[in-house]
Amino acid sequence: MNLPNLLTLSRIPMMFVIVWLMRESFTGAASLAFALFVIAGITDWLDGYFARKLNQVSNFGILMDALTDKILMLGLMVALVERGVENDGVRIFLVLLILGREFMITGLRLVAATKGVVMAAESAGKQKTVTQIIAVGGLLLATVFKVDLVLAGLPYAAEIGYWVAWIGRVFFWLCVVMTLYSGAKYFRKYGDLAFKN
Repeated sequence: MNLPNLLTLSRIPMMFVIVWLMRESFTGAASLAFALFVIAGITDWLDGYFARKLNQVSNFGILMDALTDKILMLGLMVALVERGVENDGVRIFLVLLILGREFMITGLRLVAATKGVVMAAESAGKQKTVTQIIAVGGLLLATVFKVDLVLAGLPYAAEIGYWVAWIGRVFFWLCVVMTLYSGAKYFRKYGDLAFKN
């Protein structure tokens, strides 16, 4: 197992630790969860950097990088809804829409791969990923302000947390729109592959 693949796979255990920290009430748990989320983002950049620098780009790495990113983001979205940070019927439905889209596009990629077609990343897919990262990161950071920094006595921490959460929610709605839009673009471009022998 090479370094880029180890960095890629490290995001799965990080997700479980972040979710565990989200459920804990000790002081600093929210800050640690957010810090690990940032570290997961850094490993995402590093695995690509080292794969190119060390000439260790592999089909396994390409597939697993995309898959671990999806597992991380979807796992955290589900945890945010379950934890009550974003807990209402509408948001649960929206997370399920995102989940369904991600599975369908991953399935389409696998079908395309069996036919020798590589589905290149589209700009809409990259924009979707950015909005997901900002949405989840914003909601995690809001908890840092509302809990850890309030306990630390930071002036206006609760108010700042409110606005950071609001930004996270706006980006959550944007990520739903971008997720559905990018999924439609992939199906318009590659959908025929799923129905051809």
